[in-house]
Amino acid sequence: MKIKKIIVSQPEPLSEKSPYLELIQKHNLKIDFRPFIHVEGISSKEFRQQRIDILQHTAVIFTSRTAIDHFFRICEEVRVTVPETLKYFCITESVALYLQKYIVYRKRKIFFGQGTFSMLMDVINKHKTEKFLVSLSDVHKAEIPKSLEKAKIKFTKAILYRTVSSDLSDLNGMDYDLLVFYSPSGIKSLFKNFPDFEQGNIKIAAFGPTTTKAVKDHKLRLDIQAPTPTCPSMTQALDEYIKKFNKDNK
Repeated sequence: MKIKKIIVSQPEPLSEKSPYLELIQKHNLKIDFRPFIHVEGISSKEFRQQRIDILQHTAVIFTSRTAIDHFFRICEEVRVTVPETLKYFCITESVALYLQKYIVYRKRKIFFGQGTFSMLMDVINKHKTEKFLVSLSDVHKAEIPKSLEKAKIKFTKAILYRTVSSDLSDLNGMDYDLLVFYSPSGIKSLFKNFPDFEQGNIKIAAFGPTTTKAVKDHKLRLDIQAPTPTCPSMTQALDEYIKKFNKDNK
């Protein structure tokens, strides 16, 4: 049996130059894109239970656009007027520019890193006198609080949104030849939707070490792993595997 039908646990790519589209044409595949997880904002009641006073902080840290959206949403819901003196520290310039949706960018003190939290820490360390609020999901990288604690930065974790499993009940019991996962939450969602899921001949691809670990922890067989030295992207890893597998199963 050749690999013909794949599900990717992410939203459909918007770009016409997506490597997934090239993969479809090259191997004559049917690929469905379906997020296995989605983000929900916590309620103002849940936020209040964290007993966080936003106005006691002089700076806020954002690692994503989602973190920005939910920070300003919560401020509105709990009727906090964001002071003009608040400083913003963002993981990348593109995340920083997203602040324009909520503030007059040129009138605020905005700082950004180069894509990793360790690089953003280089910037944060130059502002050690600030008291930081960190806008986070319930599932976040342990590196973030650990790095701040190690640097003796004054900060408060604010859980403003959560990652939840999407309803996949319409997918007919995972009738696919290959499942592609990008996060441990995706694996969790698979078993929440299909508690009796058995892998059988279904191939599984995982991106990143934490996703790989989640596959193995759930006693699934990992067939495709990325990134690797020869296949730095998931689509490259899929291309190599499908090319060989379909050739061997003519």
